[in-house]
Amino acid sequence: MDSNSNQSNYGVVLVTASSRTEAEAIATSLVQSQLAACVSLLPIHSIYTWQGELHQEQEWQLLIKTDLAQFDTLAAKIRELHSYEVPEIIALPIVCGSQPYLQWISEQVKR
Repeated sequence: MDSNSNQSNYGVVLVTASSRTEAEAIATSLVQSQLAACVSLLPIHSIYTWQGELHQEQEWQLLIKTDLAQFDTLAAKIRELHSYEVPEIIALPIVCGSQPYLQWISEQVKR
């Protein structure tokens, strides 16, 4: 693998979940399925509009480190496991990163 040409393939996918239990279940499934190298979980407070009403909720933010070549499969797996009608599933590219860490992501995520 060329150490520079594939950097743009790596990314962080953001997903919010309704509870720690749900977040952990999604994270575990993604890592065990080799769709993510690592998922970090953070408690957050979200303010958003849903179906015309303002909501303020305690949620869990998943920071999913992956190869974005797997995004469609990863998103399908999240939708399968997620309780929300329209879950957040957005990808941010990793513009630069430590080459050993990016190599580790590559080794953990199936192609």
